[in-house]
Amino acid sequence: MAAPYSGRCGCGAVTLRIDAEPLASRQCWCRQCQAIAAGGPTNNAIFPAEAVEIAGNRASSSWTAASGNTLTHSFCPACGTQIYAQSSARPTLKTVRLGVIDAPHGLRPLTIIWTDDAPDWAVFDPALERFERQPPPPPAR
Repeated sequence: MAAPYSGRCGCGAVTLRIDAEPLASRQCWCRQCQAIAAGGPTNNAIFPAEAVEIAGNRASSSWTAASGNTLTHSFCPACGTQIYAQSSARPTLKTVRLGVIDAPHGLRPLTIIWTDDAPDWAVFDPALERFERQPPPPPAR
């Protein structure tokens, strides 16, 4: 598949349309992502913020990540589905959870990040680039 992408939360109250290809796609093992993903990693695609159009009520929460940046997570207040995250370091980007993009979308993580925070039982695809902590920002297109 290729852009545009569409998606929705678990209950359908929040919908999205993405009019760009991802700048990067990552699997994140930071402790915050493990907390919101029930112990596993989050799987995400990073898009220019202006390419992501979202409709429906959203709630958000923010905290300081291990990187020192403030992360704001947007989610559906009705069903709790995570929609996207934004970092104070890169407000021009939205990190969209792959699970909210309608399948089949063909997107998959190409990089694994924050591997130092992963539990000892985590399994990493050896074909993917890895970063022990915060990776460099995705290249602009």
